[in-house]
Amino acid sequence: MQILAVDVGTGTQDVLLFDTEKEPENALKMVMPSPTMLLAQAIRTVTGRGEDLLLDGVTMGGGPCAWAAEDHLKAGHRLFATPDAARTFNDDLEQVAAMGVEVVSEDEAATLGGARRLTMLDFDYPSLARAFSTFGVDLDQVDVLAVAVFDHGAAPPGYSDRRFRFEYLAERIQSGAGLAGFAFARDQIPQSMTRLRAAAFSAPADRPLVAMDTAPAAVLGALEDGQVRGQDEAIVANIGNFHTLAFSLRGGAITGLFEHHTGLLSQATLEALLAQLAARTLSNEDLFAEHGHGALILDSRPASLDFVAVTGPRRRLLAGSALRPYLAVPYGDMMMAGCWGLVRACADVLPHTAQAIEGAIGPG
Repeated sequence: MQILAVDVGTGTQDVLLFDTEKEPENALKMVMPSPTMLLAQAIRTVTGRGEDLLLDGVTMGGGPCAWAAEDHLKAGHRLFATPDAARTFNDDLEQVAAMGVEVVSEDEAATLGGARRLTMLDFDYPSLARAFSTFGVDLDQVDVLAVAVFDHGAAPPGYSDRRFRFEYLAERIQSGAGLAGFAFARDQIPQSMTRLRAAAFSAPADRPLVAMDTAPAAVLGALEDGQVRGQDEAIVANIGNFHTLAFSLRGGAITGLFEHHTGLLSQATLEALLAQLAARTLSNEDLFAEHGHGALILDSRPASLDFVAVTGPRRRLLAGSALRPYLAVPYGDMMMAGCWGLVRACADVLPHTAQAIEGAIGPG
């Protein structure tokens, strides 16, 4: 069995081709620029040429591409976007229009021959297939597709997207499904998770697909590191380019978590948050007031800080920390943590894959 796992982040998209007939360390993999970084570069090229721009496609990750779009408008050029593409910038299209973006229908977009057209997309299967084909690998032979993206969700107008995101996290955890509860088969993705749905439905429809949130995927993948898996109690943090999410785990169960913006964290503030998570003194409202997403304590018994594992591209934020963090490297590669989390989630979401996956990498 083969699983194509694609973890779409802000800086990179990390790609793993898992094959149950190979040792995990021999899995084919790539770390390439993220879709939002590639689109931002393309937008800047259009801006430099002084052309108007039309964005079509689906809702995708913002950040770099949104900043490039704002710069395009500031340069005095017109920017058109179809509704789904426009929701990349804000779920409220009135807010998108207030930015200066001209939201147009698909029919109207077809008449804009003078604007340079760029397509928004998180899961670019054709490009991945071409890259693998260069090395004689046919992705059409893959049995299962899996994709991870970070999704705030479509919050109601006037409602904080940070609160909406964290309430979604809390709801998934309280369902009792554990980290794999953040993964869904394509037809089970909640309607409010618009970016996750867009990524999943951009993929070929001829094979099963699992979609998952990036941060829980990375933490689940970190558990594939034998040192992490062997702990009865641990705090595991994914320090991503934009967001940091930390889970307190005891006996395989989630006992607490918090999520914050990485850019607002110093080593000292992150150490303090991890200590408060362990001591069960972390306040959801206080963290939200500091522009984080939130915190949730499920077990009031204090946890140990003896073993803190970290993964993610900005894990150096804890370099030299007194917490002595363990750098999780599932099958020898930290950048593949999210992909390994996706593979493990497939065994839960698609029961027919469990035997093959567990036969290759052991039980979860």
